[in-house]
Order: sequence, then C-alpha cells, then structure tokens
Amino acid sequence: MKSLIHRKYYLLIGLLAELLILLVAYWQTNDTGGLFQLAARYSGRLSLVYFLLPWWAYLQSDRHDSTELLLAPLRTFAILHVIHFIFLILNVYLNAIALIPVKLIGGSLGYLMIVLWPFMGSWLAHRNWAFNLYFLYVGIVMMVTYVSRIKGDFEGSAPSPIHYFAFGILAISMLFFIRVLGKQRSPKKPQEGA
Repeated sequence: MKSLIHRKYYLLIGLLAELLILLVAYWQTNDTGGLFQLAARYSGRLSLVYFLLPWWAYLQSDRHDSTELLLAPLRTFAILHVIHFIFLILNVYLNAIALIPVKLIGGSLGYLMIVLWPFMGSWLAHRNWAFNLYFLYVGIVMMVTYVSRIKGDFEGSAPSPIHYFAFGILAISMLFFIRVLGKQRSPKKPQEGA
C-alpha cells in the first residue's frame, strides 16, 4: 500500500476515477440535479479511500521517517476532495437543499484542514503532532458524516449498507490510530540486565 500512494500515477488514477464517477452519474440520471447528487455521493466514497490509504500507511510506518512522504498523497486527497466539494455545492444548489449553519462549522474546518494542511510543506514535514491532529480531526469529521448518513439526515440519500461499511472501516481505523498514539506516549520499560 505504501508503494502505491507514493507512485506518480496516484493523482492521475484519482482524477480518472472522478471523471468516471461523473460519467456513471450522467448515465444513471436524466436531470442535472440528480447528476450532481450521485457524483457527490460517489466522489465522497472515493475521497474516503484516498484518505484511508495515507492514514493506514502512516500508522504502519515509522512516523519520524515517513511524514514528508505523506505530503504528496495527502495533496492528492485534497485535490480530489475539492472536486467532491464542487459536486456537493452543485448538488446543494441545484436541488435546493437547506443547510444547517451549526452543522457546517465542524465540516468547514475539516475542509480547510484537508485542503490547506498538505500544502504547508516543509513546516509540516517533520511534525508528528501535526499529522496526528490532521488524521484525528479529519477521521472524526468523516465518521460524523457517515453517522449522519446512517441516521438518514442527508436529504435525498437513504441509509445503505455502504454507509455502515464506511463507518465501520473508519471506526476500526480510529481505534487502531488511538492505540498507536497510546503506545507512542507510554514510557518504555527498562530492560532487565541492562
């Protein structure tokens, strides 16, 4: 997995997937509102995969040596999530979906973090706490998004098995992440006979 996210074709694969999503959504519906509703839905799922891959790579690596290598795949995730955001805005506009301002605050901060964080480059390159904060916050925002989907809070989208699956993967990833962070912070026991 680590080798996949560091390949130069990682972004190209994501962009082609976004184009395919748009084409599939176009084939599935006859109206523009439905097109962007489906495109936003499928694009969000692609964004989830492009978020999970670097997160898992980060968890499996020596975090002191790999943070700089994660900036490229996180930039790809940011670019793909901007495309998802465009689809989402068009869906909201074309389908006249009412937005609840209080619910937008956490998600807006998440979007800013997703888009800006990976482009801060050298400032982030060797700061594990920054990557920990990034993955923790974005992971929580994504989990809350899927909880809302499961509860049926998204207009025009009924809960489906994919929402439970995505939430489950995120929850497992978060538990593993918290466990890894806990091990990082726990003091090492002195070895006997040393």
